[in-house]
Amino acid sequence: MEREIIFISKATPGDDEFVLWLAPRLEAAGYKVFADILSLEGGDRWRKEVTETLQNKAVKMLLCCQDSTLDKHGVLEEIGIAEDIAKELCDPRFIIPLRLKKYKKVFGIGELQYVDFLASWSYGLRELLETLENQKVPRSEDNFNINPNWENYKKRLAIKIEDKPEVLTTSWLRITDIPTCIRYYYPPGAINHSLMEHSCVNCRFPTEIYMRGFFSFASPEEIEMEFSSVGKFEVHSEHNILEFLNRGINTPHVHSRDAHNIISSMFRKSWDNFCHTRGLYKYLYSNQTGFHITKDQVPIGKRVSWGRKEEHRSSMLRNIANGKVWQYGVSVTPHIRPFPHFRLKARVLFAELSGKEAGSIISDVAKQHRLRRSICKGWRNKAWHGRLMGFLELLSNSSPSIELPLSDSFSFILQAKPILLMSPITTLLPNTMSDEAEELDSSTLGILYSEDDD
Repeated sequence: MEREIIFISKATPGDDEFVLWLAPRLEAAGYKVFADILSLEGGDRWRKEVTETLQNKAVKMLLCCQDSTLDKHGVLEEIGIAEDIAKELCDPRFIIPLRLKKYKKVFGIGELQYVDFLASWSYGLRELLETLENQKVPRSEDNFNINPNWENYKKRLAIKIEDKPEVLTTSWLRITDIPTCIRYYYPPGAINHSLMEHSCVNCRFPTEIYMRGFFSFASPEEIEMEFSSVGKFEVHSEHNILEFLNRGINTPHVHSRDAHNIISSMFRKSWDNFCHTRGLYKYLYSNQTGFHITKDQVPIGKRVSWGRKEEHRSSMLRNIANGKVWQYGVSVTPHIRPFPHFRLKARVLFAELSGKEAGSIISDVAKQHRLRRSICKGWRNKAWHGRLMGFLELLSNSSPSIELPLSDSFSFILQAKPILLMSPITTLLPNTMSDEAEELDSSTLGILYSEDDD
């Protein structure tokens, strides 16, 4: 009998999520895959089928490796069978370990080279496919078949719903009380345009360069004072903000789409300026800027209170985990439609531990990503929500809103409470932990893993 099946040895339910992700991708590459996750039968009959498949049909065994998996009696039994098969086939690479988490060496596989899925599942898959190809594992290049039961199994584990409304908390903050007028300033004479651009970038309040001038919410007096070193600027035109956004303008010619971009950019600059004045740490991500809580706002391990008095909660925004300091922050994206609002994205930034405080920020982007995947993986939705609420409570000084300056005399208001939405159905999610238990490091951060081997 020709061996052509890739056998996945795993623990139930600890490795189910990973195997449901991996198996169909291997099948899409033309390999035949077997994993007991698709079994609906228990007892000796199913165990016999598993054993016979491994003994008589498997060309390779992929072994999910983490301590909790390698402690399972069934997995150890499969390792023993696979060792015998490796000798029978004269294939010392019959067992291919897949490192899901850092694990203690187990007798029989301790010296085997693993495929690393710890840092990234996608990178691990790429390495695994190269390994299977290099070891000439048979596969079909033209006629591959993805077992529909992988998806069916996911559906059986899907969250149940109930036919009744549910209130959902978004990460959106509504913008209110926008100034009614925006001005376009234009130099009546010759100026140094590069100097104007430099002054706009470094202005104390948001300005947006457009053609030979710039848009601003500031008054002529404020502009005269701020740009005195550049030259004289006059009000070329004033525009109602709603008409500007909905229709654009003719002089200067600005499309509605461009008007949205101009206002969104100015709102973002106002947010950045506000966070800077509050002493938050600015960090440049790949496509956004994040602002993070530092020791100047909250000591390590201190809870920030939030919520109404009758529903008092508290959350940590900075703490130590795995020998590193994590610091919560957010990035914002202003949107005008369907109504003016900010969309917040949670960020976690890691720094080295220096004494009992945060030292230098870890500059290695891959290491930052690895720490987020390991440390933050255990944070539940309640923990993420609590940190966002604590962040907003701190930033607003417990006020229901945040005033973001557009000039010395004009501001817009950002509500400090996320927008609530009403869902027509309710998702039946488990919620067995109290709010206090959710914030304990042993549960909020889950299991902490050691640093990867270099």
